[in-house]
Amino acid sequence: MARRPLPRILSNGSARFARSRELARTAADSATDVLHPLITITRGLRRLASAGRRKWAGTPKDRRGPLLFMAASVLLVVTLVPYGPLLAVVTLMAAAAWQGRDRSRSAGDGADDSRTQRLRALYEALVPYFSVPEDPAPLYSHGGAWEKAFPEYEFDGTGRTTHLVIRYPAYFADGEREARARIEHLVGAKSGRGREYHFLWDEEGNQLTVSVLAPLPTDIAAQPFVTAPGETVLGFTDPGEVPRTLPLTHGEERRDVPPVVWRTGIRSTEPHLLVVGQPGSGASTLLRSVALQAVQHGDLLVVDGGGTGEYACLTGRDGVLAVECALAGALAGLEWAATETERRLIAVNRARQAGQPPPDDTRRPLWILLDRPAALSQVAAADGHRDPQSLLQIPLRHGRAASVTVVVAEQFDTLDALGDPVRQHTRARVALGQATAAQLEAVLGAPPHTTPPTQVPPGRGYARLGTGPVLRLQVPATPDPYDDATSDAHRQAVLELLPPRTAPADGERVPVEGEAAPEPADAPAPEPVVTIKTPVPTLDGEPVTVPTLDAGPAPVPTLDAESVGADTAPAKTP
Repeated sequence: MARRPLPRILSNGSARFARSRELARTAADSATDVLHPLITITRGLRRLASAGRRKWAGTPKDRRGPLLFMAASVLLVVTLVPYGPLLAVVTLMAAAAWQGRDRSRSAGDGADDSRTQRLRALYEALVPYFSVPEDPAPLYSHGGAWEKAFPEYEFDGTGRTTHLVIRYPAYFADGEREARARIEHLVGAKSGRGREYHFLWDEEGNQLTVSVLAPLPTDIAAQPFVTAPGETVLGFTDPGEVPRTLPLTHGEERRDVPPVVWRTGIRSTEPHLLVVGQPGSGASTLLRSVALQAVQHGDLLVVDGGGTGEYACLTGRDGVLAVECALAGALAGLEWAATETERRLIAVNRARQAGQPPPDDTRRPLWILLDRPAALSQVAAADGHRDPQSLLQIPLRHGRAASVTVVVAEQFDTLDALGDPVRQHTRARVALGQATAAQLEAVLGAPPHTTPPTQVPPGRGYARLGTGPVLRLQVPATPDPYDDATSDAHRQAVLELLPPRTAPADGERVPVEGEAAPEPADAPAPEPVVTIKTPVPTLDGEPVTVPTLDAGPAPVPTLDAESVGADTAPAKTP
């Protein structure tokens, strides 16, 4: 069978194909040169729009209304000014051209070369994670174009990235926590250690946005917070994460800071709090801050399992029922709290059955604060006493209906010693101090969307209320005012928040305003007064009680004639 000759277009068309490719490449380069201003302006408009979205997402919801009003006012003024719209369009195009310039190829200095090398190194490190051999057109390949993978990026003065958008292929398992954790760890290591990065995964658009977070303020001291009854400020977080801000004072300066507000009461879905941290991470500081806020509107029972005296400043204060450090006192206080919870439940149930409002003594909140209950459990097990955590079962299960709130603080090392009721009913969680991702996920129930910092200040950690997002947290500085290492400003701030002392620690009674002051301790003790009540027989057979007699000579009581008769003599004292 004779072989048919190849078509003419295939036999001698290689040269034509080569010339066609050259013409197409030349035409594309010429079109790129001609349309370069339009491409630059379009890129700049996209970057401006992205920056505007980030600014809008970072604005608290209570400030969005005034921001929209101000934008509408500016737009109205521009419209009314002669040639205003034309000038606005020219200004916008100039800003877009400046923002859309090719930053990777500008000025060819050493700083730009180092930034390009950083992005290229990150791109090469992501190739094993974002590529598979079966991909016909891989976005990530060794020696590939990193400009397509990183459409947006920004640098600081030191040449490190502050904002980066990473595109990844659709087949990457972005719904798995392990896959996400590997990418976040790699990006954080390549972008520079010592900073906190926020990772925002867009599963629909197959993009990862990496942003550098500013450090949380650590100079906010304890002070009265503008909150409603039933709201407790745990600390402060990043702007844009919560829909409100609080006005705070820092010396003579006033500023608005976004708080992490924990709501308690009958309608709260997270009525109890669990705080876990390392030694010295600020767990006791958070409990003191909560105690100073709770004692303003309720009663407080404090159990210090560590016995370090961190809550001695609360002893004998108005609204503080007791501050217990020993096992016997802790058992007695927690047993009373369980009985009080039952009493409140019964009173509220009877009032509802009768169609009446709950009694006033059941509406006042009761707070139970336990610091390191695992230490007390070990002592109770060694001495054969009852576990103090078993007495928390009733307040934890029925505390919301009885206006009883339980706050427990424990360390990571003894977290396994907590009972099941504490783990099940403490839906508000706080993790403080240096911790691994596994420890944070075990406490909070979900991993944080930020990388942990290398150096953690006291009171720094994460908070999660129920099923909400994991938020960065910085606890306000609330140190022990009796500690010698406390600064004068922080000591005075805590002392001003303490309620007045009504019963000193030694048991002596403080006089009420308008009452005479008590005698000093070195004053001689008065002679004892003996009270004697003796029945005195009368002629009629009725007993007569002799008044109080002291140690000195007492007058003999006499009886009048109407009571004993005219012809009787005074009775003698037996």
